[in-house]
Amino acid sequence: MTLMDILNRYRGVVVRWVLVVAAVAISPVVRGQGAERICRDFELGRASEILVNIMRELESGFVDEVAAEELLEAAAGGMISATDPYSEYLSESDMAGFEIMTTGRYGGVGSLIRKRGDYVIFAQPYKGSPSDVAGVKIGDKILAIDGVDMRGATTESISSRLKGEPQTDVEVVIERNIGGTVDTLMLRRERISIPSVDYAGIIRDGIGYISHDDFIEGSYEEMRRAVEALVATDSLRGLILDYRANGGGVMQEAVDIASLFVPRGERIVSIMGRDSSSLEHYNTRYTPIAESIPIVVLVSGSSASASEILAGALQDIDRAVVMGSRTYGKGLVQGTRYLGYNSYLKYTTAKYYIPSGRCIQSRNYTTGSVTEVADSLITEFRTRGGRKVYDGGGITPDVKIEPQYISRFALTLYAMGFTEDWADEYMRRNHDKSIDIRTFSITDEDYADFCRFIADKDVPYESETRVALGKLEKAAKNDLYDERLDEAIERLKALVKDDKMSNMETYRSDIVDALNADIILRYAYRSGAKEHAAANDEVVDRAVELLLDSEEYERILREQSISKN
Repeated sequence: MTLMDILNRYRGVVVRWVLVVAAVAISPVVRGQGAERICRDFELGRASEILVNIMRELESGFVDEVAAEELLEAAAGGMISATDPYSEYLSESDMAGFEIMTTGRYGGVGSLIRKRGDYVIFAQPYKGSPSDVAGVKIGDKILAIDGVDMRGATTESISSRLKGEPQTDVEVVIERNIGGTVDTLMLRRERISIPSVDYAGIIRDGIGYISHDDFIEGSYEEMRRAVEALVATDSLRGLILDYRANGGGVMQEAVDIASLFVPRGERIVSIMGRDSSSLEHYNTRYTPIAESIPIVVLVSGSSASASEILAGALQDIDRAVVMGSRTYGKGLVQGTRYLGYNSYLKYTTAKYYIPSGRCIQSRNYTTGSVTEVADSLITEFRTRGGRKVYDGGGITPDVKIEPQYISRFALTLYAMGFTEDWADEYMRRNHDKSIDIRTFSITDEDYADFCRFIADKDVPYESETRVALGKLEKAAKNDLYDERLDEAIERLKALVKDDKMSNMETYRSDIVDALNADIILRYAYRSGAKEHAAANDEVVDRAVELLLDSEEYERILREQSISKN
């Protein structure tokens, strides 16, 4: 169908709407919602015709050639920008990524990749994947794929070559990071499932720990297996569920995971669209396997959506103590609608309400600008046992812990691949060593070697303090302040030591943590890195201590209300 065909079709529809609206104006019988709906339909038809006219004129008459698909993408993006950040137009090319995001599955060889120099290297083969089974290690360089030289190739082009239909083969020539030999591997693609449970185990003193990364299809089954394994130890005294880095996902998975810990038929969440006629309730549907085990749920500002549903529901029914910092506050539900031509609209269709009746959405997108929920609009609710909780601002933990931030300098080193590059060098020298995953740390000599590695690297970093001093200096000159202020600013600059090598000492702790994680990843996959992090985490230690103190744990669930601010 051409743009002109669409235009002609809409013109006919609009004419019919005009006639109907005119009939409404002279007929006293039609009133209320029916007339309002007809008027809204007329406005929609009018807007659609104008939009099609704009696209037609630009496609045919703009000074440079513009593809209709490009105009559609731009128009869709513009319309959706008037709603909220969670709504988006998904073209046919976007759907593969959307499927991976919601299901965690794709056809391929099962490894992350990254660019290093002229080549792309394997950055993280998933345990048990075709690449892992074939012996691919982190740092191995991809020289050719199916006979095509990959020098200078982008990560996107190599990713598309490695992905494909399951049970098809791809030939990959690699240069080993350890040993430097060149090998030709025939990898058979499989349906790759990215795990959502990174690690599960007894952390200490009979306290179990589960790191859950996202809510994708199959997360409930993964969580069930993890909980069953911990319960089977016969020594489980309590359970820590770590949702601090979990941005959410499929809502039904959160409901099903809750059923591991509460009776069947327990209401976990309700959703409602524009009016009460759309109200739906979601209850647990499976028999619990850890109904009486004490639970601490760890949350942070990165916990959102489905992770907030689970944490908030367990808090509302007084089933778990929530610990950490205030969560993100996403109380909106998205659905998808097919638009034709293999494209979809993902958009917000409802708000969700956890068992106490509260919606924890913290931002308002209906005013034309993003605003936080005003304190005057925050409402008090009650948990099942009568404790006070509040809406309008995420989940407030029962036990508050100030958020811990990693330095921007350490993040810059990681983002630029320097910590990973050095870890590859470390493995070339130490690959035959064995390590204790929980207690491993690089030595002072190792850190000195990393400092030498960084010495000739360009690290584009400037501290917030130095940035602020730069702005102050500029403002002082614009305001024509005298030289004494200039001298004071220069003295302050001299006190701020944020050159590269000074930062290597200032932020040494964060950098060592990043290097440890990269090295353990090479020895023990992602699960090993998570186990190491949990074993050396002060917040996890706080959770363990609370679960071992049954009197304090029960007191919190029995009587401790949440403060409003």
